[in-house]
Amino acid sequence: MDTRKPLNMRESSASTVISAFTPRTESRVPSRSIGAILVDAGRMSAEQTEAVLRYQRQHAMPFGDAAVKLAVVTPADIEYALAQQFEYPYLIDSQSPVSRTIIAAYEPFSPQVEALRSLRTQLLLRLFGSDRKHGRLAITSADPGDGRSYLAANLAVVFSQLGEKTLLIDADMRSPTQHTLFGLDTRAGLSSVLSGRSGLEAIQRVPSMIDLSLLASGPKPPNPQELLGRPIFTQLLDEVSIDYDVVIIDTPPGSQHSEALTVASRAGAALLVARKDYSRVSGLQDMTQSMSQARITVVGAVLNDF
Repeated sequence: MDTRKPLNMRESSASTVISAFTPRTESRVPSRSIGAILVDAGRMSAEQTEAVLRYQRQHAMPFGDAAVKLAVVTPADIEYALAQQFEYPYLIDSQSPVSRTIIAAYEPFSPQVEALRSLRTQLLLRLFGSDRKHGRLAITSADPGDGRSYLAANLAVVFSQLGEKTLLIDADMRSPTQHTLFGLDTRAGLSSVLSGRSGLEAIQRVPSMIDLSLLASGPKPPNPQELLGRPIFTQLLDEVSIDYDVVIIDTPPGSQHSEALTVASRAGAALLVARKDYSRVSGLQDMTQSMSQARITVVGAVLNDF
């Protein structure tokens, strides 16, 4: 087993080291006021906004504090407005086809997402770094049900929320889930690209999530191992790494399908996922040993207890 300290999602060190991975995009400046955002979202009326503005002037306090004091909106409403103002996107349940299990897209201020941000910070320090020599990471696990796809999806969201242009690739062509999680179609995807039937136009932007795109698995092929073993897969990763700051790759479970090692080898680095009170220690040991023999950099392990 890798003796380095695992990346534990329960750790609380949440200071995000933005300087270690500076976004390529220009700095974004807030444009619309909190009141205008809340009115547009239907969370405040124009009359309520005027009342809040009067109270704000009388008591010399921020607009959000005044609105909460008058019980016009909730603190969650203010968090929503601030997220929109600073282009830190998250979704509303009734307005998006994205699965509710993508908690980073719906509850960015929750303890679970804070743990994801802590994981993101550790990855920035351990893997990506300021020189940007490596922006690809395979998310692996030994068995089905370990939470591998859940972690890959949420990790892709939190990287995109940092301002990184992020691509999530679903390389599990046997039991794909990412297109379902994000509410996108899978008529064209990775299998289409690797078989020469599609190009990079198969990559889909995730609506309402700035800087996040998905390359779905595509139609299920009869030969996923052979497709992923072709040189074109390496060429694809090299090409998308030019256009994207971070490339997260979801893999099949390693104990059942050998292509997990193929994907991790092509990516160059892997993060191993285990689920509390579920994953087998022997399976994790076998997976770690196999990746070590294949000279795959294992950046750490995540204990998933969500």
